[in-house]
Amino acid sequence: MKTINQRIKNIIGQLQGVDKMLSEDQVDCLKVITQLKAARSAVSSLMEKYLESEFDCCLYQAKGQNKEQLKKIVAEMVKSK
Repeated sequence: MKTINQRIKNIIGQLQGVDKMLSEDQVDCLKVITQLKAARSAVSSLMEKYLESEFDCCLYQAKGQNKEQLKKIVAEMVKSK
């Protein structure tokens, strides 16, 4: 299973690949879009894995603060974009 750091490095590599593609003379739009979609999916997966591993910690920290902070954390977690 990939660690969070490995996932981040993979995402960085994907985005560097997109950057390289965009710097070329002949840009294949479909390939760029495909790579951007893959990066977006990878970021989404990273967020899910991070939340799985850190959810209790996030809630514990928020519990010591006011209810508004807890609402912000929950709202941010359920946002799709």
